[in-house]
Amino acid sequence: MANSGSSPAENKAITRRQFLSRVWWVAGGLLVIETSGGLVASLWPKLKAGSFGSKVKVASVEEVRAMPVGTVAYFPEQRFYLSRVESGFLALYRRCTHLGCVLPWRDDDPSEDALAPNGRFNCPCHGGIFDRYGVVHSGPPPRPLDIFPIAIEKGEVIVDTGTVIVRSVFDKSQVTNI
Repeated sequence: MANSGSSPAENKAITRRQFLSRVWWVAGGLLVIETSGGLVASLWPKLKAGSFGSKVKVASVEEVRAMPVGTVAYFPEQRFYLSRVESGFLALYRRCTHLGCVLPWRDDDPSEDALAPNGRFNCPCHGGIFDRYGVVHSGPPPRPLDIFPIAIEKGEVIVDTGTVIVRSVFDKSQVTNI
């Protein structure tokens, strides 16, 4: 058989078609790896200390005890209200139990409880009204506001916003005595 004038080194050279095919396969592989890595990383969110979904330091025990009965303090970044009632405190989730609207605290509206003459939660979406205990007084919400557990660690009041406690009724055992 006659040599066609090409050396063995020239026969091993990659053609343009082969090169482009390999580039596309490598690019596709990198795309799949990046997409998979992003998906896996999104399944484990990184919580910053003190943000919603983590344990939040509210204040010292002395500062919290100094709050007058009937006071409601809002923690917007952590998405809860700290409500001072006769026997202690409730950390109320700001989400309405009807359709999940954000509940504003209205200082000037007439109260629905005997703790103070004014103040209640009014749902702007469908008119649900809640008192300082998170109990529904009117509107479509089917149950009281959800709460977060409250603990005391090293003289600090801690609210665990990563653990939502769903309530069907209000019970005095839900109040944390500090």
